[in-house]
Amino acid sequence: MRRLLTLLLLWTTHSLAEPPVLRFSIAESWSMPLMRVQGGQPVEGLLFDLMQAMARETGVRPEYHVMARLRLQQAMEDGDIDVRCYVSTQWLNDRPGNFVWSVPLIHQRDVLVGRAGDNGPTRPEQLPVQAIGTVLGYTYTTLEPFFAAGRLQREDSRSQELALKKLQIGRYRHAVSNALSLHWFNQRLPAGERLQVLAVLEEQSLGCMVRNDPAVPTQALLRALVRMTESGEIARIVGRYGGG
Repeated sequence: MRRLLTLLLLWTTHSLAEPPVLRFSIAESWSMPLMRVQGGQPVEGLLFDLMQAMARETGVRPEYHVMARLRLQQAMEDGDIDVRCYVSTQWLNDRPGNFVWSVPLIHQRDVLVGRAGDNGPTRPEQLPVQAIGTVLGYTYTTLEPFFAAGRLQREDSRSQELALKKLQIGRYRHAVSNALSLHWFNQRLPAGERLQVLAVLEEQSLGCMVRNDPAVPTQALLRALVRMTESGEIARIVGRYGGG
């Protein structure tokens, strides 16, 4: 009996010492510099560093759930994840009512990209009828009227990096990319082969959404993001990967 009580006490102490788990969603379509996933788990990248810092600031143990981008909304509604980052209000048709927005964390520019030496049209309305490189599940507000009218056709890839690789080898003449991913992609290419920005399509502020639930340190996490923003930590993380 004494041994049983000792084991029970040890188990209880261990359980109390174990930090709470915070479940972060990871979109399969993310590639560097946002995230690199290996063996089903993230191992590096801007968003990985951000999530690790968030966990440290609030004393929680991060748990990463990799899923298709189109599955993210349902996962939020089903309560399968606690935090979704790198998201804009413009991307959601219906915001789950039990999630709270953080302060803006990352400023993103979506750009129209062409190959080196492309001297063609620089505005979407000037583009001839063609397929354009896009990422599966991504929303491109500026281009939606052109998709709807049949002027442009989406050619979806699983990730931003793959969409840019297809552009590089001539699969299509133009693609859409966020400026950060384009910069990361170009730095591996000789100067004369780098893809070029033809036009800025839209700019938006991205943040995180945190589940508002007693089991989640929602307010502590939101306050931590405010501190990290004001201290410059978020800017330093973004700067490590070519942003600013």
